[in-house]
Amino acid sequence: MKTVGVAAAAASMAALAGTYRVSFGSRSQLFGAFPYAGPAGDPAAPVVALTFDDGPNEPWTSRLLDTLADREVPATFFQVGRCAERYPDTTRRVLAEGHVLGNHSLSHSFSRYLSQPDQRAEIAGGAEVLRTISGVTPALYRPPWLCHWPWVLRSVAAAESAVVSGTFAHPLEVVQPAAARLTAGAVRRTRPGGMLILHDGREARGGPRAATVASVGPLIDRLRGRGYRFTTVDRLLGLIPYR
Repeated sequence: MKTVGVAAAAASMAALAGTYRVSFGSRSQLFGAFPYAGPAGDPAAPVVALTFDDGPNEPWTSRLLDTLADREVPATFFQVGRCAERYPDTTRRVLAEGHVLGNHSLSHSFSRYLSQPDQRAEIAGGAEVLRTISGVTPALYRPPWLCHWPWVLRSVAAAESAVVSGTFAHPLEVVQPAAARLTAGAVRRTRPGGMLILHDGREARGGPRAATVASVGPLIDRLRGRGYRFTTVDRLLGLIPYR
């Protein structure tokens, strides 16, 4: 009986893991198109898009913008509406410095998936806050936790937006390991046409992101040393950035 119980528990864990990969995996396409990369392009001049989620979050987003400006690198910032309300000047700076602004929901709250699983209010609310602050309505949407249930994808399409996935730069970035580890992990995961996911905030709560910020300059330098050029998500995927 004990062996049967262990086997049943293992089967349940495997089923849960499979469900997670299908629903939240960055490369899962089971429920519909969920682009995690663009065309590989010219192997002699590969391109990559740097993306940053969960901001704005000060002072970290501004320090990150300083690094990008110093190296003349464009990026795509998927911002949370509630965070943009706290730091509207930072959201405006993102646009003023030539970066692309994307929508990352209104509140980045997992409980909202339970109460409003189609996420229509989160998608529309985030877009409206960003429009009010910046004057543009993002047409790119990256769902929190990359949750792309079929009804979420339908709601994104109904909002005249395009859903975007990517590749996590490092699986432990959320706990902020040493910057050198983040850089090395991101370099290993970079492929031509990829969209690297980093975080200048943490959900809607903010918090320290010193390791992430410190990793970005060396990451850019190392990728450039390998011949990479940098672009934004809309250009990489051939999409319009704003509605």
